[in-house]
Amino acid sequence: MKGLSLPPKIEHIVTGLPFKQKILIYIGILAALVAVFVVILIGPQFRKIEKLRGELEDAQATLDKVKHKAANLSQFKAELEATKAQFQQALLLFPDKKEIPSLLTNISSLGNEAGLEFILFKPKEETPKDFYAEIPVEIIVEGPYHNVAVFFDRVSKLPRIVNISNVSITDPKKAHGAMMVKTSCLATTYRFVEGEPGEDKQKNN
Repeated sequence: MKGLSLPPKIEHIVTGLPFKQKILIYIGILAALVAVFVVILIGPQFRKIEKLRGELEDAQATLDKVKHKAANLSQFKAELEATKAQFQQALLLFPDKKEIPSLLTNISSLGNEAGLEFILFKPKEETPKDFYAEIPVEIIVEGPYHNVAVFFDRVSKLPRIVNISNVSITDPKKAHGAMMVKTSCLATTYRFVEGEPGEDKQKNN
């Protein structure tokens, strides 16, 4: 067979064999050569390819983790911005310090407009909380029961938070065709206190 030379001793033995056996021998030799070629040349390349494939899979896994974290970060930022917007909206319900006198005046005016007579209107000391302060006001009014309900309803509709609690109705009596009562309650408003000017100085002192 041309193109494939064998050692002289093997060539001498093969020459005397039948044609079919020669073919089988040559096929066996070619297979052995191919195997050697694969082991010596292709084997290292195959291992290198496998190594690169593993590195690529690791890189892809890392990229997937980064993408997942980036998606979560975007979601977190969106939620943070929404929370900030809600917080700013909530702050609109809290009067600041300079608004408190006018707010208390408004409460008193609503009572007068409802036809009530104020016996007591006494702001008390602030009660500090986490980021706000409670400002309670003791109130005692006299007037028709229906007018008291109107007064409470109007106070609840103020743009700033005013909570009416500890309501007590006493001394009912009939006068001028209406049921007159004495009503005492605690009206509490709230103001935002975090980050007020001079706060850091007070802390340092």
